[in-house]
Amino acid sequence: MDVSNGPVVPTSRAVSALRPLPREAVTLRPESLFGGWQARNTAATLPHCVDRLDAYGNLANLRRVTGDDDGEFRGFWFADSDVYKTLEAAFWAGTGAPFVADAAALLEKAQDADGYLDSYYQVDHRDKQWSELHFSHEMYCAGHLFQAAVAAARSAPGDPAAQQVLTVARRFADLLVRRFAESPEVDGHPEVETALVELYRVTGHRPYLDLAAHFVESRGHGVLGEGRFGPRYFQDHEPVRSAGEVTGHVVRQVYLLAGAVDVAVENGDAELLAAAERLWDSALESRTYLTGGQGSRHRDEAFGDPYELPPDRAYAESCAAIGSFQWAWRLLLATGAAKYADEMERLLHNGIAGSTGLDGATFFYSNPLQLRTGHDGSHEDAPSQRLPWYSCACCPPNLARLMASLDAYAATGDPSGLQLHLYTAGTFRSGGHTVDVRTRYPWDETISVTITEVGPGPWTLSLRVPAWCTDARLTVNGEPVAAEAGYVRLTRTWLVGDRVELTLVMLPRLIAAHPRVDAVRGAAAVVRGPIVYCLEHADAPAHVPFEDLELDATAPLQVSRDPDGIAPVLLRIPLRARPTDTPHLYRPLPAPARATPPVAVTAIPYFLWANREPGPMRVFIPLSER
Repeated sequence: MDVSNGPVVPTSRAVSALRPLPREAVTLRPESLFGGWQARNTAATLPHCVDRLDAYGNLANLRRVTGDDDGEFRGFWFADSDVYKTLEAAFWAGTGAPFVADAAALLEKAQDADGYLDSYYQVDHRDKQWSELHFSHEMYCAGHLFQAAVAAARSAPGDPAAQQVLTVARRFADLLVRRFAESPEVDGHPEVETALVELYRVTGHRPYLDLAAHFVESRGHGVLGEGRFGPRYFQDHEPVRSAGEVTGHVVRQVYLLAGAVDVAVENGDAELLAAAERLWDSALESRTYLTGGQGSRHRDEAFGDPYELPPDRAYAESCAAIGSFQWAWRLLLATGAAKYADEMERLLHNGIAGSTGLDGATFFYSNPLQLRTGHDGSHEDAPSQRLPWYSCACCPPNLARLMASLDAYAATGDPSGLQLHLYTAGTFRSGGHTVDVRTRYPWDETISVTITEVGPGPWTLSLRVPAWCTDARLTVNGEPVAAEAGYVRLTRTWLVGDRVELTLVMLPRLIAAHPRVDAVRGAAAVVRGPIVYCLEHADAPAHVPFEDLELDATAPLQVSRDPDGIAPVLLRIPLRARPTDTPHLYRPLPAPARATPPVAVTAIPYFLWANREPGPMRVFIPLSER
């Protein structure tokens, strides 16, 4: 068992191009963006989640099962999953000892003799266990328990609480094997598939992998019925192997496909892996926002039609971004293709980072790319600012567990080399070699890698050149080396002190959507490096209505450095005031022309919006016709 690795560790028999590094082989510098996020998560987000689990009744629900609480069930029927995600985060972070010990003991006490554990169905609805799988989330909750157990086994193998959680999880997993190994039934919310594979990877118990494969193959045969939104919502409309496009509830879709990749690599199933890659292309080609967010429909939290990507109605759930990140990571490990790391970078710096406030204790559930003046943000379904918690609180603990394990995703390696995927300052060790990475990426362009320890023989250092970078410059000990998009692989017998310097030139650029994205036709977004920027009301001219600002594409974009501002690197973008000569909702063409000189206005990174007072924001800005 690889006790020191992160959340995803393919076995030695898996058909996988890359291998995750042991977590002790990675150290993030606290001054780096990633290191800062992880520190904030430990100091603020995780304790906040623990506090809310107590305040909102998640823990009390489990105490009802043990007879230690006589109150009513509180929250959604899948409230146990938030306990498990927070527990997973605590194990990865190596903190929260009182919570970990208490939660482990509570789970052990609450579990039924046959292994069943679900507080909603153990007291008031015991007669309905396994009878409403389209709705119940019983296996979804189980999956998050299994992932908490994986974190326990890999991060604290000698800890009694960790052993308790693993034992509880295995007893529940064994029940699933007995109950569903020969059944066509599946859970309405995929998630258990990827969790079962990882539990197999920790324990070596083959029935867990076989059950995960069985669940993947059983999906798409209509066993869950129509429900309110139809079988696409449940991912039960077509088998994974033959599906041609992503559809339905986004979180369900990406969790299912993460599990499908896990099953594919462990079973050497090239056809299943190809299906996951095909569906990935479907999502990225026409159903993904510029920030990496996915899901344009609030009604069923779903992918829309191709190119249906309205910025102000973007659902782009935080959990969907996390699930897409996890799917991308698995595809990267399976194939080694740089495009998956590119997407992880985009998601992490935009769609995921924007979900958490600077205080680490406020969150977005959905992540729009535009907020209009006068928007009523009083309801949690479409707030104007991040909220401390939600009635359906799946996102905050999901963010906590991702950030707690963030160091596991920056690099991969084996005895022959090291591959750097996500750039951040820190040290990385693989194959007897250690490298020290110094960078202020994504604010600065240069990544400096110094060899500080060497092992025997030739060794390969691989550096990713993102697809967005059209001007990459690379030197080894001052000598230029060609660098094109993808991975630059440097194989040599290294010496201590050897230095590699990669410069990813980050000129600000305007990005327009595909012409079929009707909602933003005639508009453009501003991007620098991997960071999407936005215009927020706090920086806009006070005398011009926010929606009347237009972008002058003929004037230059300027970089502004402000070490004490909301971000170290801001952009100054040229805006004009749109003529508003008529009060009418509709007007005849041609429109009256009235040129106004452009004014440079500050744009901030999208992930930092809504950290000041509430007000309008937009990523895509209408282009001026003058």
